[in-house]
Amino acid sequence: MTHHGGEHAPAAPPAQNLEYRVAHLRDRIAGGPLGELGVRLEVRGEAVLLTGTVPSAHCRDEICRIVNEELAGHPVHCDVVVSDTSSPDHAEDLA
Repeated sequence: MTHHGGEHAPAAPPAQNLEYRVAHLRDRIAGGPLGELGVRLEVRGEAVLLTGTVPSAHCRDEICRIVNEELAGHPVHCDVVVSDTSSPDHAEDLA
């Protein structure tokens, strides 16, 4: 059957559309102003799991905000942690 004029081709299945959107988000997070390569986005059913380690709470909050905005309507689980860059408070015992 040929589609003409006002008829539309069937939409992509929701899972494929979500995978596509997540792939673009990965590129945006890695290549954008944050340049964050330590974050992973994984599709789990209709939800997205966001994991990794970032250098600051601001960076984590910004990434979680971007992902939640871009994937509105899908549950997003943000399990991104902030790396500890503080000095140790005691000497390490190597004995």
